[in-house]
Order: sequence, then structure tokens, then C-alpha cells
Amino acid sequence: MTLPQITLKKGKEEALLRFHPWIFSGAIHRIKGDPQEGDIVEVYNAQQQWMAIGYYQIGSITVRILSFIPIAIDTDFWLNKIQSAYNLRVTLGLAENTQNTTYRLIHGEGDNLPGLVIDVYGTTAVIQAHTVAIHKIRHTIASVLIQTVKGLENVYYKSEGTLPFKADVTPENNYLIGQETNCIAMEHGLRFHVDWLRGQKTGFFVDQRENRLLLEKYAKDRSVLNMFCYTGGFSFYALRGGAKLVHSVDSSAKAIELTNKNVALNFANENRHTAFAEDAFKFLEQAKGQYDLIILDPPAFAKHKNVLNNALQGYRKLNAKAFEQIKPNGILFTFSCSQVVSKEQFRLSVFSAAAQSGRKVRILHQLTQPADHPINIYHAEGEYLKGLVLYVE
Repeated sequence: MTLPQITLKKGKEEALLRFHPWIFSGAIHRIKGDPQEGDIVEVYNAQQQWMAIGYYQIGSITVRILSFIPIAIDTDFWLNKIQSAYNLRVTLGLAENTQNTTYRLIHGEGDNLPGLVIDVYGTTAVIQAHTVAIHKIRHTIASVLIQTVKGLENVYYKSEGTLPFKADVTPENNYLIGQETNCIAMEHGLRFHVDWLRGQKTGFFVDQRENRLLLEKYAKDRSVLNMFCYTGGFSFYALRGGAKLVHSVDSSAKAIELTNKNVALNFANENRHTAFAEDAFKFLEQAKGQYDLIILDPPAFAKHKNVLNNALQGYRKLNAKAFEQIKPNGILFTFSCSQVVSKEQFRLSVFSAAAQSGRKVRILHQLTQPADHPINIYHAEGEYLKGLVLYVE
């Protein structure tokens, strides 16, 4: 079968020669054939030399590359790719680890599978499709997962909120294989409930795993405030680390309910922990020097570049309030998960907040996403999580 062909404008193949996995609409000279969204296409330079194979989509990113060598995009392709990703997670000590049953198996471009995210929670894998092409082959991917991941029994598809809103598809969140509604997963020996049916993302923020473990080392005998706590991940690490008090804050009452369940799962009759369903800024305003360890892990302030300046101001204001309220010799863990905010921009916002507060501040750690969220060296856009651990005199 002849595949549709994308021919680039003269000179526009340079990004492909650097193995960047995206082709933008402005780089395209002509399209031969009639590709529909999600169809596999071949890419040629202006001299009609073969460059890559990927899938077609409507929008500014017109082609996402699957391979820079000629290869059939069939079941064997997906099997080999997912097996390779799984082998890496075994090497990292995440998969097939009785003390850790949760990890990211596929991280889009970081695993050379653009548009696909898969998180594993115990015996269940949760798939998120960010493109129509992935949506169309979701059943193939589910079947391959069952073949590849040891102990996997269920595959849940959760893409209603991630597929392009203009796409001509009607996705439904549902089980592709099996069914499990009550999952208790484990991370570094701590247990937690995962709600992929109603929770954010795939049900848990896997990307903060190593940063939570670092926080545990700083928690002993400290009063901890976990802002934007979601399901309480940082909170129960702080408790295990010996914090004398932990307060968890989130505007969502459902998140607070799940936080309390997770704390109870790990620490029966725990009286050091209290959770509050309140606005983060208002709660921080009233903190009045009560805490000497604060975690700021807000949702993305900017998902698009047109709101970047507002996001940077938001980070500055939030961190300024934390600097104002934290006790002397306190520790601040502060994060941005906004992809459009660079490390330098985030750090400048935090610097501005520190200068505004007049406090002496030192950087102890510069944090990023963990190894199961790999960054394709040719795709800098994949580096989204930025964090700083600060010592505030």
C-alpha cells in the first residue's frame, strides 16, 4: 500500500536531520494523497529524498515522527517500542520491584512515541492519547501492554480531556481490557489509593516520586505545609520522615478526601496530619510563620505561550508569599510543571520573589522530572518539570 507523502520546503529538513520529532505546517511544500487525521505518512525533502515516517494530524504540528529509518508501523513496531520502554523501567529499578508498583511506562517523545502516555499502577495500566493516531490504535496498544508488562491485568483508556478538541472523534474513558476500580499502588514502600476514573491526569502525579523521597530527608522535626497537595504524596513522605506536624491544602474537597485516605493507609490513627479544603493563596496568607518546610507544587500556570507573562507573575507572587511566611532557617520546595516556562524563567521568578522578601536564600537542589519521564535530547520541549529546594535564613 502506498502511503501519503509529505514534501518539505527547501531547507526545512534541517530539524529532521537533528532528529526533532515534529514537522510544522509552515514547513510543508505539498501533500501527495489524501491523508486523514491519524494516518501514517512518509516525509520527503525538497529533493524527494526519504526522511522519516510518522502520523498526520490537523494543526500547527502536522506530522509527529515515529521513525527516521524506513519501517512498517505495525503491531511488531508497537511491541518492540513498548518492550524497549519496559526494559528501561526494569533497568531503572521501577518495574518488577515489590516496593514500587507505580511508574510511567511511556512518556511520549521521551520514549520516541509522540502523543502517547502510559502510567502503570500495580496490575493496571492507564493510557492517555494526545493525538488521533494513538486513539485509533488504542486496542493494539492495550493488547501489546498485556503481553509486555509482567503482572498486568487491566488497561484503562483515559483520553476524553487530552485529545485535540477539534478532532473528529468521540473518545470515551473506559476499560479496554479487564476492570479494576479499587487500586492501592506502592511507591518507595508507601501505599496510596489511585483514582484514574475521576482523578487528574492518569490518577496520580508519578513525576514527583524522587522529589518526594528527597523531601522525606528534610522533614524530621519540622512543621510542614503541603500546598496544592492533590492526593497527599508529599504529605505522607513528610510523615514517614519524622515531621512533627503536616498540613495538606487543596481547593478540591475530593483531593482532600483522598489525601486523608492515603495518610490513613500508611499511618493508622495519625494525629500529626490535618488536611484543609481551602484556596491556597488565602491559606498561605494566614500561615503567619507557622511552618519551617513548605511545598509549592501548583498546577500548570501556563499551558500556552500567550499567557506566559501572567504565569511568571503568578509564580513570583506565590513564592513571595511563601518567603514572607516561612520560619527562619526554613526549607522551601517550589515547582513549576508548565512546559512553556523555561528553567531560567522559573528561577528568575523565584529570584524576584526572594529579592522582594528581603530574605537570604540559598539553592540546595535543582530538581527535574525522574528517569521514567525521559527527555529526548533532540526534543527540548519534553523537559517540563522544574523545581528548586531553597534554604531561607
